[in-house]
Amino acid sequence: MARIPRVASLLLFLTKLSIGQRVVTVQKGPLFRAEGYPVSISCNVTGHQGPAEQHFQWSVYLPAAPAREIQIVSTQDAGFTYSVYAPRVTSRDVYVERLQGNAASLHISKLQAKDSGEYECHTPNTDGKYYGSYSAKMTLIVIPDTLSATMRPQTLSKEEGEPLELTCEAAKATAQHTHLAVAWHLLQGGGSPASEIISLSKDFTLLPGPSFAERFARGTVRLDKLGAATFRLSLGSLQPSDQGQLFCEATEWIQDPDGTWTFIAKKQTDPTTLSVQPAVRDFQVNLTAEGTFTEGKPLELVCLVLGGGRDLQLQGVWFLNGVEVARIDAGGVLGLKKDYSERASRGQLQVSKLSPKAFSLKIFAAGAEDEGAYVCAVAEMMRAPLGSWQQLQRKQSPDRHVQLRKPATRSVAVSTQNKQQAVWEGEALTLLCRADGAESLLSVSWWHVPQGQTQPEFVAGMQQDGTVQLGASYGTPPHHGRARLAKTDWATFRLEVTSTAVTDSGTYECRVFERSRSQAGGLSWTQKMPITVKSLASSLHVSLMSRQPQVKLTSTVDLACIVGAGYSDLQVPLTVTWRFQPAGSQVSHHLVRVTHNGTIEWGDFPSQFQRRTKISQSSFRSQLSIHDATEAEAGVYQCTVEVYDRNALATNSPVRASASSHPLRIVISLPESKLTVNSSSQVQELAINSNTAVECSVLSRTTGHLPLAVTWYFSPISSNASWLKILELDQTNVVKYGDGFHTPRRKQKFHAEKVSPDTFRLHILNVEDSDRGRYRCAVQEWLLSANGTGYKLGEGTSGVTELKLRPTGAEVRVSKVHRTENATEHGEAALHCSLESEGGSASLFSVMWYRITKHSGSEMLVHLQHDGLLEYGEERLRKRLHCHRASPTDFVLTLHRVAMEDAGVYWCRVAEWQLHSTPSWWVIESLDQSQRMVLTVLPSEPSFHSRICSSASLIYFLFICPFLMLLLLVSTLCLCRKARKLSALRQTSQREQALWMDLKGAGEGPATTREEQES
Repeated sequence: MARIPRVASLLLFLTKLSIGQRVVTVQKGPLFRAEGYPVSISCNVTGHQGPAEQHFQWSVYLPAAPAREIQIVSTQDAGFTYSVYAPRVTSRDVYVERLQGNAASLHISKLQAKDSGEYECHTPNTDGKYYGSYSAKMTLIVIPDTLSATMRPQTLSKEEGEPLELTCEAAKATAQHTHLAVAWHLLQGGGSPASEIISLSKDFTLLPGPSFAERFARGTVRLDKLGAATFRLSLGSLQPSDQGQLFCEATEWIQDPDGTWTFIAKKQTDPTTLSVQPAVRDFQVNLTAEGTFTEGKPLELVCLVLGGGRDLQLQGVWFLNGVEVARIDAGGVLGLKKDYSERASRGQLQVSKLSPKAFSLKIFAAGAEDEGAYVCAVAEMMRAPLGSWQQLQRKQSPDRHVQLRKPATRSVAVSTQNKQQAVWEGEALTLLCRADGAESLLSVSWWHVPQGQTQPEFVAGMQQDGTVQLGASYGTPPHHGRARLAKTDWATFRLEVTSTAVTDSGTYECRVFERSRSQAGGLSWTQKMPITVKSLASSLHVSLMSRQPQVKLTSTVDLACIVGAGYSDLQVPLTVTWRFQPAGSQVSHHLVRVTHNGTIEWGDFPSQFQRRTKISQSSFRSQLSIHDATEAEAGVYQCTVEVYDRNALATNSPVRASASSHPLRIVISLPESKLTVNSSSQVQELAINSNTAVECSVLSRTTGHLPLAVTWYFSPISSNASWLKILELDQTNVVKYGDGFHTPRRKQKFHAEKVSPDTFRLHILNVEDSDRGRYRCAVQEWLLSANGTGYKLGEGTSGVTELKLRPTGAEVRVSKVHRTENATEHGEAALHCSLESEGGSASLFSVMWYRITKHSGSEMLVHLQHDGLLEYGEERLRKRLHCHRASPTDFVLTLHRVAMEDAGVYWCRVAEWQLHSTPSWWVIESLDQSQRMVLTVLPSEPSFHSRICSSASLIYFLFICPFLMLLLLVSTLCLCRKARKLSALRQTSQREQALWMDLKGAGEGPATTREEQES
């Protein structure tokens, strides 16, 4: 019987395994979305056994009541929605979209700040039993929309080919980590959507629009970021198709917990209306060619377009004797007549476009069939919407007649490929040797006579069968492959020195040999040409410039290292090294090195340069920018440029030339402070024990919202004391009290408040007589650098606020009798402060004793408070001063151990206190003070005892001398006793020795054993 429950449990377990577990999954959170924008939250259920189509119910738990469920929307029950969400569900601002049977999404079209909370997706149970999870939660946080995009709206009229620049400001202030994407769009009429010009994506990639991709590749469409929030669109050459409305769109993106990026905000600027006037397109066509040509020699006809606008799309067509022989359409597609096509395939003919406005028809070996009248026709084309070409206008050149002439006398001509007889070091040298009138195969040899020498050296040669030989200086290691010899046509030979050196200067000689049947040995011709190889170092110079050698602190240091050379068009590899010598140091440090291949190598000093330094380098210019400059960047900068051989970089060739710029000193200075403080003065008269506040306002300050430090000062009216610091609110808003104001009572009475970024207040509670005086504030403006160092830019002082107390009309009266007290040095003195009457039975009195000093005015000595507590001005006075009330009308100040410096002028101030019932506290009702009391201190008469005690040497003599005498006497007695004892011992020994000698001599000495003798 016990086995049946076990079998049932096993069957239930197997049933659960077969059924599976129900799981509800909601989109991973938290999700951050901006207010006013949509959000979608997905939810799906798996492992269910019910129908394929499941229902979904969405609820929210708001932060104000995290345990309270608020039902939003359901796919099953139309009455599921609470009233707070009913209007939004009805208007489809909030709705559920079913993606499939087991998946749905909650959509909120326009988020509100109150939508932040924990959202729950619940799926009602459709299974026979509950097994698994039926709901899941995630968190949605609605953040403020801080994205902004602005551009000044304007209407522009431009001509075709002109440049255009537009800037927009796009910024965000979201606390979360988000990315900003910016795109420029062009909106044209006709109801068509706006087309994208160029964009900077969220992953900081520049992407041109489809219609502007080609212009972006040519560099005529650009998007540059200037500073932190400025984006500039540059159109280098406007086209008529660019007219319309241009605007900038900023999009803010955030990365969700599942790794996907989602946009949370989008803003568009006001548009700029642009109209582009088409340029004048009229042009003329001219055909250039020699009037005669030699059979077998090249014939080239160049068709030039004169006039017209920029960026024309042209098609060129060639005619010979009225028959079309060749054409190049606007897309660069070549079309040739059949026989011309065959000649082109054999390399005898070439039709090409030399430039946007120049077409070339070149016949490498012209013959009699090439004689006649040539015409070139050029047509301006435009791409139609469907992709075909449409002709706008067509112009034709005048006829050009070309005739055949017979070969002249045989000769050899040597020339350079670029028509120049001087090249730069490292540049390739190409020489052409052309023989005219040759009838059979030719062989050639090139020779070089170095500058300053007479013996020629062999460079290269080619036999009639095409075999090439290279000279020892050009074909053996390490110069292998430096010279190349090729035959370009029947009688033209090209010698190329791939990388020249200064030693390659000199005279080059071409020797051509032709075998002749009529003459034995054949014919030969020679031609020479001088060539100069200019050193790279000869024209290299480097200059270092800065637009602003005196840089304000936290600004940007911009340095430009400009390379000047006569070979700037060669694009030679350059390496730029920046050096820095800090101000006050004699050591120059390696800062950064930008190699010819773009590698940036940082030096070891200082490390903070890397975080704030930007290096940009072009062909002959290197830019060094140091952002957020500190005092550490002040000093002398210098750049050094090294020039390499471009053709020999792979062989680790040495530097061909190097030059350094002049040193440039950069000074880092503080920016000028614009801080001004309200300097108007005022007087406040108020009742005693009331509360008041003194205000300090800043009228203007330096741009940038720099932190301010405020210090409050107080000067009593009753004395000429200097200003005392009450408290300071430093640039980090930390409060520090002055030396005399850090007691708990003073801190309770005085406290500062920052009302606004430019307004500060000093609150004074329960004003009493000691608070009367002048108050002012001092404001300091601070600048914080990148390394955390603070610099005080400027300081301003406010006007004086004088605080007075209204007369109370009370009756306390202090005796005005002028008193003079005498005291003896080292004795005691008592000063009396007397009242003319005892006062009311409900009154209490407090007294404050003051002393007038030479330097600091009045000094408060002691304060006997109305409740009997004693407060001393300085802790050191507690041992020598005591204040007490001797009678109802007499207050006594006792000075113990009077010193000569205690002489001076004293006075007292008495305050009468009464208890107020509403509220219940003691309040000063009246004040009065005494006349000045003069204390004179007389020197004390010296007694015999005092005379003795006043001499330190005499005291030492009287007390130490007896002990020394007693010690000397005891030592003497001990020595005498020891001397007598030694004398007695010596006499006894002598007597015993004499007796022994006498006995030994008489032979009567006692017999002794060996042991006794030894003893």
